[in-house]
Amino acid sequence: MKILVVEDELAIANFLKEGLEEEGYMIDVANTGKEGLQLATETNTYDLLLLDWMLPTVSGIEICKAVRKDNIEIPILILTAKDNVEDIVLGLNSGANDYLKKPFSFEELLARIKVLLRPKQSEAQVYEMGDIVLNANNYAVTKAGKKVALTQKEFALLEYLFRKNGKVCRRHRIIEKIWDIHFDKDDSVIDVFINALRRKLDTNGKPSIIETIRGVGYRINN
Repeated sequence: MKILVVEDELAIANFLKEGLEEEGYMIDVANTGKEGLQLATETNTYDLLLLDWMLPTVSGIEICKAVRKDNIEIPILILTAKDNVEDIVLGLNSGANDYLKKPFSFEELLARIKVLLRPKQSEAQVYEMGDIVLNANNYAVTKAGKKVALTQKEFALLEYLFRKNGKVCRRHRIIEKIWDIHFDKDDSVIDVFINALRRKLDTNGKPSIIETIRGVGYRINN
């Protein structure tokens, strides 16, 4: 899961980044509202937005409104010192899903994030392809009933391919989704992780579970 943190106080931004990365989330940070607005509306690679209300150039509320105006369906959690009813109502009416008053405990923030990222009832969280089963609920992958040990990045990449359900995943989108948005132009790291997944999941004599679309990207082999 990838989260965009938009926070102008560097100490808080670094605290959030370090804490959430320790919990297994991939984090991008923007320190101005303008940068946050650009990342939130132009990349469409995030699973959740964590917005400070009071930001330089563009406020968190303005970012929230812009995201909803573009019909981007993404959970939004606003952080702010404002705590009167009128401000809470304004934030929620602007499109925020939740609201957390500063100062806050990291444990409460993490609990709220988990609720916002909780899958919808209709959203599949267990994927099967042949004898490969990926369970996103408990971060487990099995092959023929036996657990396969994957790194965090390997699991995130495999889950992304499974979620696309056979659709081609373009290389630049994989980089944006699984790695940092500002990743170096050399995207050969993708091939390293694809090869690692193939070594762990493929069966000798059978087509690879991951198909290469030359010059474009990859997809799960149905």
